[in-house]
Amino acid sequence: MNYRNIIRRLTSTGGSLSGKTARGTFWVFTLRITDSLFRLIRVIVLARLLSPNDFGIFGIALLVISILGAFSQTGHSQALIQKKEQVKSYFDVVWTIGLVRGFVIAVIVFSLARPAAVFFAAPDAEQILRVIGFSVIIRSFNNIAILYFQKELEFHKFFKYQFLGTVVDFTVVVTAAILLRSVWALVFGLLAGNITRCIMSYIIEPYRPKLKFIRSQAKELFSFGKWVLGSTILIFLITQGDDIFAGKLLGATMLGFYQIAYRISNMPTTETSHVISRVSFPLYSKLQDNLSRLKDAYLKVLQLVTLISFPMAGLIFILAPEFTRLFLGERWMPAVPAIQVLVFAGLVRSLITMTIPLFRAIGRPKIETRWQVIRLFVLIVLIYPLTITYGILGTSISVLLSAFISSIGFCFEAIRITKCGIKSFSKLLVLPLLNGMIMALCIYVLKFYIDAATFQGFIALIGISIIIFFGINYLFDRYLNYRIGILIKEGLRSFVS
Repeated sequence: MNYRNIIRRLTSTGGSLSGKTARGTFWVFTLRITDSLFRLIRVIVLARLLSPNDFGIFGIALLVISILGAFSQTGHSQALIQKKEQVKSYFDVVWTIGLVRGFVIAVIVFSLARPAAVFFAAPDAEQILRVIGFSVIIRSFNNIAILYFQKELEFHKFFKYQFLGTVVDFTVVVTAAILLRSVWALVFGLLAGNITRCIMSYIIEPYRPKLKFIRSQAKELFSFGKWVLGSTILIFLITQGDDIFAGKLLGATMLGFYQIAYRISNMPTTETSHVISRVSFPLYSKLQDNLSRLKDAYLKVLQLVTLISFPMAGLIFILAPEFTRLFLGERWMPAVPAIQVLVFAGLVRSLITMTIPLFRAIGRPKIETRWQVIRLFVLIVLIYPLTITYGILGTSISVLLSAFISSIGFCFEAIRITKCGIKSFSKLLVLPLLNGMIMALCIYVLKFYIDAATFQGFIALIGISIIIFFGINYLFDRYLNYRIGILIKEGLRSFVS
């Protein structure tokens, strides 16, 4: 078999469900890794060119957009992915509703720009908000048929759609930052990326949506989407409520510190869970009537997420001061304590993220909503006193505690639904947690002998940590029946089948 045939076979979307899942995981993982690298470089470059206040002002503008987006979420796309039968007949209705929603949000954003700027005491955010409002309209024009990429596990197409937008966003924002040295660089990058993705959605997918509204279809989709709406609002309040408090109580500059801390700490740990959850939702939907296969798939997803996320969290915690000083600059050092707390919040959130597709796939999003309410309640109780007392560190602690408490409920619900047993579930948490602790301890000791504040020393410690990671997993596999080797072999076998 020649090289081209091998590539065609590896990237084909045909074949068994396990094969399509493996290939889908490959493409999504490749996309997320690529996106993460671009975003990491983007953060490093912009941190050198822009001020914390610039990041804070842009963050305030995105907060307002996110508020309206969350409170108008229809959940129709998720409903179409979850449905077992063909859904093409619903496309025009969903696209039409989304278009109307986009224009309404844009009008509201334009009207609320000044009050929002006054609320956050950030007058520069007013004009930025009005311009960013157009990005909502642009996104609403995206070809609705791109949800097929996820429903049918055709993530090689999604890679093309998303990747070019990322490249354009990165190129525009870095170029504009060098030329303008202002927050408008972030705005231009956002708009350029959204325009590119909208165009690509029609180039890659031949379907052409048109305006249509069928009341019976809209009503049917809303019966599922209302729980997604409820959960989306809760998730927004949980994930963005900390930004609102930090921006209002501490000001735009401290919000800038907090948002950089959030991005750096969560980028590696949550990227893994988002990659897997994007693939696992359509996979679980196809297995929803087969409990045995559903349980097996869920445990493999759990093992894969924790295998990567837990050790990475320990590494970020240990090397956060050196990374910040070396790559972002001395002026960003106030963000380090928040980074070290938020990395564990991201770790816990990765467990929550991977259970949500399970609840939605079996048609029970109400479970997710219930535990998100508890998570929000804990955050509301803690965030004000902790933020007032400890600043962005207190905000970070409240986020960690709310995620940790609710994650217990999410995990027990997943155990109950899949009937996988607490022992099997716990084993897949304890071993990677132990791996992360050992690796972090080794790097902590080595920092006394290797100067991590230099580029060479930092890279050397990263390399050593990778060796430790694989060495510990090998020992777990051989002596504690961790079975990670079998999981990797099965994935590779499915990928090439």
